[in-house]
Amino acid sequence: MRKHYVDNIRWGTVLLVLIYHVFYLFNSVGVLGGVGSFSQVQYQDSVLYFVYPWLMVLLFLIAGISSRYALERRSHKQFIKDRTVKLLVPSTLGLFVFQWMVGYLNIKIGGGWDMLPAFIRYPIMAISGIGPLWFIQLLWLFSLLLVLIRKMDSKDQFYSLCGKCNIILLLLLFIPIWGASQILNMPILTTYRFGIYFTAFLIGYFIFSHNKIQDKVQGIHLPMLIIAVVMGIAYTVYYFGQNYADDACLKSIFTNAYLWIAILAILGCGKAWFNKTSKFTAYMTKSSFGIYIVHYLVVLSVCYYLKLYTALPVLAVYLIAIVSVLVISPALYALLKRIPILRYLILGTKKKKIKE
Repeated sequence: MRKHYVDNIRWGTVLLVLIYHVFYLFNSVGVLGGVGSFSQVQYQDSVLYFVYPWLMVLLFLIAGISSRYALERRSHKQFIKDRTVKLLVPSTLGLFVFQWMVGYLNIKIGGGWDMLPAFIRYPIMAISGIGPLWFIQLLWLFSLLLVLIRKMDSKDQFYSLCGKCNIILLLLLFIPIWGASQILNMPILTTYRFGIYFTAFLIGYFIFSHNKIQDKVQGIHLPMLIIAVVMGIAYTVYYFGQNYADDACLKSIFTNAYLWIAILAILGCGKAWFNKTSKFTAYMTKSSFGIYIVHYLVVLSVCYYLKLYTALPVLAVYLIAIVSVLVISPALYALLKRIPILRYLILGTKKKKIKE
């Protein structure tokens, strides 16, 4: 039976990523890559502190759960083939077809356009256009590593053992999460946090794909939600004004304890309240991946032009940017998926054969 709440958490988190990027692009706390802030102190930046610690960790954990379910229906060979088309193609070939436009804006905003010789601008734009696609690059790598791990645990002994975790052990999982946050972090490209993301992916695969574990998390969803909200507010107040993407924040025990409680709360509340489907949720389940791939061009261009070429009130700028990314991104995805070669190169999807 399909876990609708897992699907709903995934696409809900993707929509939150879209909104997060609006606030991120206008941030005033020193996180690189923005288009400029409106003032030295912006209380709307609180949104960034509240969601950033757990946002992408949650997506990797959900990806681990989904990988377990996918491998129950696919061979290793088919799994790798599917993941290569879906994840690697858009984050490599797609850079030269679509994401180079993101790279152009990144270079222009950073002031480096005129310093680049004409003959290397295109490849530099393509590489600079990776943006949020670092997520699917890592996910492809983790999928390959997972197949190797499965071969070592061919009888699912470790998987079965993980299914026996009790509530205390589930709460204490923040310790390996915290430990993993200290290692395998890229020095400049700080989004590539191999340690914590791979750990979250494996925890999702080995532990949270068990029905019994999901039931246990559902049983504590209300206390976890209350604790997560209180910790999130305290975390925001404590770190407000600091660069929330710095090691000082990301490696702290406070950050990792908060993110883990937040993830438990989201998983538990999702199973308790959102394990249902509708036409809208079914559409979002199918479309959220493609929306994620194309959204950054939309949000970056909208925020850039609103900031530089309008004198609108700050609230109006945020509202226009949020509405634009939530409306234009699905529309752009709907257009691209109807063009065969672009559908493959940009979105990593092939046209399915119609059964007679």
